[in-house]
Formats: sequence, structure tokens, C-alpha cells
Amino acid sequence: MSTLKTLPNDVSAEDFINTVPEATKKEDSFTLLRMFSKITGEKPKMWGASIIGFGQYHYKSERSTQEGDWPLIAFSPRKQSLTLYIMLGFEDFTDLLKKLGKHKTSKGCLYINKLSDVDQVVLEKIIKQSFVAAKKKYN
Repeated sequence: MSTLKTLPNDVSAEDFINTVPEATKKEDSFTLLRMFSKITGEKPKMWGASIIGFGQYHYKSERSTQEGDWPLIAFSPRKQSLTLYIMLGFEDFTDLLKKLGKHKTSKGCLYINKLSDVDQVVLEKIIKQSFVAAKKKYN
């Protein structure tokens, strides 16, 4: 079994965000940090070099022997966009996504260029509902 590379560590989320070179992305990341902290009631934890996670669960892959720990919800200020990790996907968020604003999705990621592109009230609802559902499923 391969060793997981994205593990929790003791790097400060604030220190990491301060290394983000683009000013808008840095400001948006601090906004997301406050938003995620308030909604989840969890302290932020760095996972690997660039993911800020909240809460934690243990998973076992159904398709392989891989297992490990992962945050219940997370975000990362990637070079291309702000990436929000929504662990259970978007099947239950169709109506909210229609109201969100400019974004893209993949199986478990929500991509936003900048927070001013989206309705932050709708984004908060997606974060809260995702966190509650993941916590209920995995804890």
C-alpha cells in the first residue's frame, strides 16, 4: 500500500495563507478561514502543504486497499482557483449551485475564481450542509 502524502501537520493555516502571493486570493482565503471556522466550530488544520481542513474522518476505499484520514470539509487557495473540498459531492446541492454564481465543480471539488463571483450566503449554506452531512455519515 502506498503512503499517503496529504497528512495533517502543525503548520499554521494563517501562516500558510500569508504566503499566498495574489492579494485577492489571500484576502478571500482569510474570509473562507473565518467562514469555515464559524460554520464548523472546528479549528483549522493544515493537510499537506496547501489544504486547510476542518474536522476529520477515517475512510477505507471500496475500490482498493487504500485507507486513511481526511478532513470532513476543506479548502485550498490553488493557483488557478479557490478549491473547496465537498466530501459527499454535489448531488444534494443542485438548487443551491444554481443560485451560487460563477463556479465549476468536479466530483468532490467546488472551484471559485474569487469570492466576489458568488453569493456568499449560498456558499455558507453549501459549506454547512456539506459539513453536517459528512459529520453524520462518518462520525
